[in-house]
Amino acid sequence: MARIGVITFPGSLDDRDAARAVRLVGAEPVRLWHADDSLAEVDAVILPGGFSYGDYLRAGAISRFAPIMGALVDAANGGLPVLGICNGFQILCETHLLAGAMIKNEHLTFVCKDQTLRVENNTTAWSNEYAAGEEIVVPLKNQDGQFIADEATLDELEGEGRVVFRYVGNPNGSRRDIAGITNARGNVVGLMPHPEHAVEAGFGPEGSGTDGLRFFTSALGSLLAAN
Repeated sequence: MARIGVITFPGSLDDRDAARAVRLVGAEPVRLWHADDSLAEVDAVILPGGFSYGDYLRAGAISRFAPIMGALVDAANGGLPVLGICNGFQILCETHLLAGAMIKNEHLTFVCKDQTLRVENNTTAWSNEYAAGEEIVVPLKNQDGQFIADEATLDELEGEGRVVFRYVGNPNGSRRDIAGITNARGNVVGLMPHPEHAVEAGFGPEGSGTDGLRFFTSALGSLLAAN
């Protein structure tokens, strides 16, 4: 059985939800702690949403120095599938596994809504079960969700097809409507909205949305194909 680790930092909120999504698709969730110095030989890792270390300094800035991040960076650079959701995306940017940075939303207020996204890249480890151009709906909830980068970096992301998801109706001022990106290898993905909250009928967007489930089946399929 594929083993997918979920890292809990002080202040993580959605670690249990991410672990539940992993279990729903038939993989084994493995709880990892920020102070660990190894990844317990998992096959993939999720950095969940929340407010790690209280978002002191700025979101994700302290987490990049957590003991477990050394092992994570080495594994990600070696090809391990890694998904950062919301605060996890912020941590991946701070760690420089992903390009760009996150600042406060353009309107300076917390946003919480069901958000439509367009799939731009369906070749990553976490998006391969979506169709290119498909529109999906997953919950969005953040205050520091405005993705920024200089024009050269944005052009590079666009030119290399590394924009994975784009907002339909930009909720926070993110540059070029970017909601999620990947690294050059396609194994590390960051996304501001929360697919782990749209995996069970009766609890997702509009009461029945399960569009987030394919993030986790995509990863599981990638792992099974690799083995």
